[in-house]
Amino acid sequence: MQKNIQLILSPEEASIETEYKNYIAKDLNIEENRITFFEVVKKSIDARKSVKIVVEFFVVFDEIPPTKELFNPNYQSVANKKEVLIVGSGPAGLFAALRLIELGFKPVIIERGKDVRNRRFDIAAINRKHIVNPDSNYCFGEGGAGTFSDGKLYTRSKKRGNVKKILEVLKYHGAVEKILIEAHPHIGTNKLPGIIKNIRETILNAGGEIHFNTKLIDIELVDNKISKAITSNGDKINVGDIILATGHSARDIYYLLHEKNILLEQKTFAMGVRVEHPQNLIDSIQYNCDIRSEHLPAASYSLVSQVNERGVYSFCMCPGGFIVPSATEVNQVVVNGMSPSSRNSKFANSGMVVEIREEDTLQYKEYGALAGLKFQEHFENLAFLNGGKGQTAPAQRLHDFVNSKLSYDLPDTSYHPGIVSSPLHFWMPENISKRLQEGFKIFGKKMKGYLTNEAVIIGVESRSSSPVRIPRDKEMLNHPQISNLYPSGEGAGFAGGIVSSAIDGERCAEKIAEKYN
Repeated sequence: MQKNIQLILSPEEASIETEYKNYIAKDLNIEENRITFFEVVKKSIDARKSVKIVVEFFVVFDEIPPTKELFNPNYQSVANKKEVLIVGSGPAGLFAALRLIELGFKPVIIERGKDVRNRRFDIAAINRKHIVNPDSNYCFGEGGAGTFSDGKLYTRSKKRGNVKKILEVLKYHGAVEKILIEAHPHIGTNKLPGIIKNIRETILNAGGEIHFNTKLIDIELVDNKISKAITSNGDKINVGDIILATGHSARDIYYLLHEKNILLEQKTFAMGVRVEHPQNLIDSIQYNCDIRSEHLPAASYSLVSQVNERGVYSFCMCPGGFIVPSATEVNQVVVNGMSPSSRNSKFANSGMVVEIREEDTLQYKEYGALAGLKFQEHFENLAFLNGGKGQTAPAQRLHDFVNSKLSYDLPDTSYHPGIVSSPLHFWMPENISKRLQEGFKIFGKKMKGYLTNEAVIIGVESRSSSPVRIPRDKEMLNHPQISNLYPSGEGAGFAGGIVSSAIDGERCAEKIAEKYN
């Protein structure tokens, strides 16, 4: 017989995997020797009353278990196959490339930044010397923004594609197996670079091409198609089909398309701050304990509310993590969060953002679809002007911010370039600051102890998503005006995170293949 069962275990019980068979047998009221096969399907934490671990199992007993099909993708040789140009090597671009290989097409990737190994030096320069390389930073380079900013794999985009396959591809390239069963899977910033390198090798071994330090700077249009892509190296690449997977921070691409009169759309997005608490404080709130059990992970949270008819919510929560500088220009201060795989930092941080709509950006309406982008730039410039020097970020104790008080001192922080006391409540646009103040009051009631001066807010969190959408046909996924242009991933406004971007990249690859088949 085959059966799916769910067991509610204590953290200690769930940590002893050698006892799982015994737990299953007791639940089914059978002898252990009757169980011929079992596997964990999903594991999650339920901390609503006392902390429990919910483990779902697939169990086979009293019969021979079915043969388990191994994941074995067909990364065939495509060296002499039809080429598809991909701009960007983030998750959308890389997974588009892998899918094209499976479908018999040769991916040619151009990437403005560096490979993951050399990208590390530019990231170190931001943290230690406040030097921002506009083409190689936390946002740009091999693997995209997710490579050095956390590696969360949770997505709500389950209806858009095969989430399990994306996770299987990551496991195939070196991710740990537990990402297949965790409710909120996470790889970690320290692990992702190796996985990205393995994906690169798969693409190259199949005959694909990847060109680093190669930025798209212009395009030539003929008969409503992109005929040539012109790069920073002076190359003119003949284009059959082009997948544009440049990420949410490639502003020069939006400006280029705008100059070419290619249709763009303004979209809602969100901006705010990073809030950082001691991790043990979040543990005590979420787990209702003084000291977190060694069998429990660093606690996280998810908060959302409506303030004056706008969403205010936590974004990219990083338990046991760090706040990192994510600017892509020298006159900006932008912050993001990340966690290593162990999530063992003494800090917990999260974006706390406010929904931004078109009516908030009316002062930039002369820029048309780029009005939200200009408002985003203004917000980041304000953070730079109100910070210290370079990437030193403006900060304020949380309770002081809510009460519109300047902080005369600041707590320790994980943000390596450093922080300086600044009245964020005063200089931030009022439609953001006032809603954040009210939102933090609401969240302080939901999580007793959350609203405290032990916590610090650091500005600004502005790259939660793109303020621009590059429209496309709902069925064929190509641009309605430029027939061989396939906008993809976060930069196109159709995804938000590693998994949803990867799914979107695969979908664009499949639509190109359909066109020729």
